Amino acid sequence: MGRYLGKRLLQMIPVLLILTFIIFSLVYVAGDPVALMLPPEAGEAAKASLRQALGLDKPFYVQFLIYITNLLRGDFGRSYEYNQDALSLVLERLPYSVELAVTALFVSIVLGVCLGIASAHFKDTPFDLLVSGFSALGQALPSFWIAIMLILIFAVKWKILPVSGSGTWKNLVLPAATLTILTSAKIVPLIRSNMIDVMHQDYIRTAKSKGLKSSTIIFKHAFKNTLVPVVTIIAMQIPTLIGGALITETIFAWPGLGMLIYRGVANLDMTVVQAGVITVALITILANLISDITYCLIDPNIKY
Repeated sequence: MGRYLGKRLLQMIPVLLILTFIIFSLVYVAGDPVALMLPPEAGEAAKASLRQALGLDKPFYVQFLIYITNLLRGDFGRSYEYNQDALSLVLERLPYSVELAVTALFVSIVLGVCLGIASAHFKDTPFDLLVSGFSALGQALPSFWIAIMLILIFAVKWKILPVSGSGTWKNLVLPAATLTILTSAKIVPLIRSNMIDVMHQDYIRTAKSKGLKSSTIIFKHAFKNTLVPVVTIIAMQIPTLIGGALITETIFAWPGLGMLIYRGVANLDMTVVQAGVITVALITILANLISDITYCLIDPNIKY
């Protein structure tokens, strides 16, 4: 296992290098941040002086090499908008995104597993149709529409939850509920379809013939063999929840990483955008590594 981990960690180096190059290239062509940093009446001389001070007057490859060198020292540059180290800004906002992501993911797993198993157990019943309909709607509806509906119901009409901000558990409910609906809707059909396939296997028929209880058959024998694809989709959702919940965090003014990246894009604060996206990319790679290790813990037949 140690050899496998070492190999995977070495593979992360070229992946991160390629991702960094792509992110830097996209940011390079996105626009000139100097135009936003200086007032409209600033002359060309002032703009040229600022570009030279920031190193933006150098050729693309020189800027990229300087950026990589700075990254190796842990320097992501300074935010143009906040006048603060970009990495410290990302690390300051990351706990908010982690809190939101962990809450939504935990509830999604519990809800998705319970509904998926129940839907498979009561296949082709009205309950199954209801759960399948919820799953289809959850995947079809855009996140901003779900967020707005939750605000209208729980904040505007019933006035039991705050619309935006952070600080208490009540502020967490609506954004977490939005992400939970989106994530659990992807887990439910996967659990359902895998449970239906597993329940027709020979070893399940053997367990039934021995007179085992339905709960024992489902949770001890069947459910374990549905976990590998579930782990895959959960691992795929982790970076999405942490850095990709941009719309949800923006609607609810949740001070997480998604909101920070959105403001960085809107204000051409590219050092913040680069730091945020690279952080999300690193989380994605680590999530995939953890999921690969988890496969082997779930199913010993899977080799490293």
